[in-house]
Amino acid sequence: MKHFLLFGLLVSATSASAQTPAAETEAVKKTIQTFFEGMRNGDSTVVRSTFAPGAVFHTIANRNGTTQLLPENPSEFVKAVGKPHKEVWDERITFDKVLIDANLASVWTPYEFYLGNTFSHCGYNSFQLVKLASGWKIAHVIDTRRKDKCK
Repeated sequence: MKHFLLFGLLVSATSASAQTPAAETEAVKKTIQTFFEGMRNGDSTVVRSTFAPGAVFHTIANRNGTTQLLPENPSEFVKAVGKPHKEVWDERITFDKVLIDANLASVWTPYEFYLGNTFSHCGYNSFQLVKLASGWKIAHVIDTRRKDKCK
């Protein structure tokens, strides 16, 4: 009887842990999807809700043949999202890779950015998320931007 009970507990624990990675992956994806939904809807409150305290943004730019790492201010980004703009900011992403270890997630997403229906630029986003008491939050975003050779 003890062996049967022990076996049952092990199977239950294994089943629960097997479901956890998929659930965590979906929760991480949901945070990023919420970020872009807020951006599309011009809802700065929703966008801000996806950030961890102290979140950092960077972009990699090529200026005059020189690669540069440029910081971007998340607060300014949130303000820009919330200001009325003529065209919808529509960043269309796919999830290429989602890696999770404990409370850290790293997500790689190719994207195409449209102003309304007009293509603007493309590249890749790299998101670093942290799991806080309130759920998965974006701690760092870095991206590339170009006009051609998407994906």
